[in-house]
Amino acid sequence: MQSLLNVFQVIIALGILNVWLLRFGKSTTWRGGDAQNMQEEFAVYGLPLWFMRVIGLMKVSFATLLLAGVWIPGVTLYGAVGMVALMTGAVAMHIKVKDPLRKSLPALSMLGLSIFVAVAAS
Repeated sequence: MQSLLNVFQVIIALGILNVWLLRFGKSTTWRGGDAQNMQEEFAVYGLPLWFMRVIGLMKVSFATLLLAGVWIPGVTLYGAVGMVALMTGAVAMHIKVKDPLRKSLPALSMLGLSIFVAVAAS
């Protein structure tokens, strides 16, 4: 079970870090509405620029906690619970702008994995 938990932690963390650090300014098929980058995506959701920065900092922080949790299990729950909250918000934003289900799949997947990790780590 611990191996599966660690694999899920790494998948979540690397997925989030990829989006927020490597693909931040790039177009993907998963962005909300017709957004071409993260800033445009937050505008589609009706959220201010400062909020994007706060969410980005939180997501990178929680992803880092999940990675650290592979070696320091005591921090895993904090990273997972934080990610559950943020990914719930991400799914809600996709619903708010009436995105097709396929655009919500990455957020839904990360939410499901984060719930699993949070339950397993508690």
